[in-house]
Parts: sequence; structure tokens; C-alpha cells
Amino acid sequence: MAALSQSNQTGQDPAHHPVPAEARMGRLSLTMAWWAVCSAMFYIVVGASLALSFGARNALIGMVLSVICYGLVNSVLSRFAIRSGLSVALFSRLLFGSTGACLATLIFFSTAIYYAVFEGSVIAVALNHLYPELIYPLAALAVVLYSVPMILGSVQHWLDKLNGVLLPVYLGGLLVAVGLSISRYGYQPQWLDFGPATPDAFGWWDCFVAYMGVWVLMLFTFDYARFGKPEDARYHGRWNFGMPFYSVTFLLNGAAGIYLVSSIPHEGALNEVSVVMAILQLMGLWGLLFVWATQTRINTANYYLATLNMQAFFGRFGLRGSYLMWAVAVGVIVYGLMLADVFAYLLKALAYQGIFVVAWVGVALAQIIYGRSDVAALDRVGEFNPVGLTAWFGATALGLALMFSGGGFSSFSAPATVIVAFTLHAGLSHRSRLRLALAE
Repeated sequence: MAALSQSNQTGQDPAHHPVPAEARMGRLSLTMAWWAVCSAMFYIVVGASLALSFGARNALIGMVLSVICYGLVNSVLSRFAIRSGLSVALFSRLLFGSTGACLATLIFFSTAIYYAVFEGSVIAVALNHLYPELIYPLAALAVVLYSVPMILGSVQHWLDKLNGVLLPVYLGGLLVAVGLSISRYGYQPQWLDFGPATPDAFGWWDCFVAYMGVWVLMLFTFDYARFGKPEDARYHGRWNFGMPFYSVTFLLNGAAGIYLVSSIPHEGALNEVSVVMAILQLMGLWGLLFVWATQTRINTANYYLATLNMQAFFGRFGLRGSYLMWAVAVGVIVYGLMLADVFAYLLKALAYQGIFVVAWVGVALAQIIYGRSDVAALDRVGEFNPVGLTAWFGATALGLALMFSGGGFSSFSAPATVIVAFTLHAGLSHRSRLRLALAE
């Protein structure tokens, strides 16, 4: 993100132009900026929630499979993003046409806003819990007021450094939380048996599919990787955006979440807030510091990506404005949603968005592997690309149909969507090229 301010200084709008060579980031800077994404209470709770429903062992197997899958796919996406310098918004124009791409940016920025609301509320709840005199609306406002400036102007020059400092705070805090739990309640060897008394033998598949619901992280990867230098593509594809990152994000966070929830007494239903309360109960003010470190790191990514893609979306309809204006707009929307009781609705919306996202990934992979990805073609794209749109909407329709069908078929909705999207786009692209060749 430090490079974003540099691209602005060179006169290149990062929402509408590929990242120029002079705005690319060094290995360490981009690594620190990207690893902000790995620290979120969300991943801790997802692991615990899946273990509660399907058993701890099934959840861990699902995490391992997800680490492998995410690592392989993101290796391809990140290398292409580095090579092209394109954002999700710009690449979507190649895939779907200038107007057809609008839906991709709409889904992307709305999803990023949701995560900003969700993660920001965690900090606000923690502040309100430790300091009841600070009522929740004021705590939420404080979170938004410090979050927006963190993605603006010259602040971006030190944002990667801040995230570098907060990384050991986060990792250390996670280990301390587990250590304090063991110290206070004793080691709980039965944590691997956490969940149903008789877990489903194929529960690991359901856990794997559940992590496909957050494939939006692959779009996050794309928008971050484009700031990498071409000579660092191998490093980023293998290490920064590859399996090591997801081993921490999914496996370490998830295993810690399973252990904490299974070993710390808690009241009420399992949710993100209950885990926060347990950490605050164990660590007090230090627990608040841990929560602040985790959520601040992830929210720098949420706010940045929401702003960038909102700018691109509304710019397409002639509503242009500065990066600052859209960052403030994101902050206002996030604050409003933090005050509203919309979590149940948003969670349902995310399930639908997840199908659109995995379909986008399938189309993108087919385009990168088998199609033309000439950056210069951006100036020649039409309003709509029937090949990309047919593959995207066709696969999405199938995925939604499987989701609504219920029963065993619903567990195949996301995997079937990405496979069909990839196959359709590859096949239709090949057919289109043959027609052009015959016409010539």
C-alpha cells in the first residue's frame, strides 16, 4: 500500500491504470502489507465453528486442504498480477467487458466493506467491554476515525512498517492466549475431540467447502500482488501469497480457535464476540492490545480494497472523485452498518457473493492459462464480453441452484461453480478463436 501513494504522485490512478514500475514495492514492504490480512478474529472463530459442527479433526483436515488449494491458485493469480500490474477491476474488464466488469467491482467492494464492519465491530465491542463508560456508538466512531486515515496519503509509507511491528504482536498474543488458557485451566488433550460425539466421516469435505466461501481472499491477493516487482514474482508466488501465508491464516488461527473455545468456559452461542470476551477474560488490557493488533492489521486491507474498488465502480458511471473522497465514503458506510443490526442479512449475502467470487476465480484462471491477457487490449475492450459473461453467469447459476437444492448437493455448489466456470470459459474462448481464424 505504500506504493499506492507513489502511484498517485506519478499521476497514475491505481483504480484505472496498471501499476507503473516506479510504484512497485520491495519484497519486505509488500510482505508486511499483505500479511496484515492473516490476523483476524474471523479466522479463529471459523476454525472453532467448523470444529463445533463437524469435529476438530475434520476441521483440521479441511484447513490443510484449503491451504494447499489456496496456495496453488494464488501462485497463478499473483504471478499474473505482478506481470500485468492490473487490479481486479481492470482485469475484469478484459474478462467481461467495460460494463460487464462493474458487477465484479460491486461484489468486491461490498464484501470488503462487510469485513470492515465485522472486524471493526470486534474492536468496538472490546473497548466497550473493558470501558463501559465508552458506549458502543462512540467506540465504533473512534474505530472508523482512526481506520480511514491509515490508508491515506503519506501514511501509506509507514503502513507496511506498522503492520510489520504488529505481526509479532499478533503472533505472540495468540501464543500467550493459548499459554494462559493452559496455565489457568490446564492442558485439555481432548481438544482434538471437540465437536459432535460422532462426527460425519466426510465432514472434512464440508469444512473444505466452507473455506471456499472466503475465496474473496484471492481477489485480495490480486490487488496486492500487482504492486510486486517482476523479479520477485517467484518469491511472492511461492512464499508471500502461497501456502506459508495460508498455513498461518487458516491452520494456525483455526487450531488456536479450536483449542481456546474447547478449553475456556463461555456463555451463550459460539460467535466472534464470545471468543473476544474469552481473550479479554484471560488477558485483560493486554487482550485488548491483541484484539486491536489483529483487527487493525486486517482492516487496513479491508478499507483499502473497498475504497479502490468503489472508486473504480462509480467511476465507470461518471461519478469520479479523489481517493480521499471515496475513503471517507467507505468510512461513513462502515460506521452506519456498525450501528445497524444487519449481521444476519450480511452473512446470508456473503453466501451468495461467495458463489459469484469462486466463479470469477474460475474464469480468471482460464483466461490466464489459456486466453490472451494483453494489457494493451484494455483500450479495445467492448461494453460486454459474451464469452466471459456466459462462463461467469452460467457457472454462478449452477452454483446457486445447487445451493438452493439443499441436501448433499449443496456441499458441491462452490466446487462445481469454479470447475464449470473454468471449463466454460476455456471452451468458449477456444471456440471463439477458431471462428476468428476461419473468418480470416
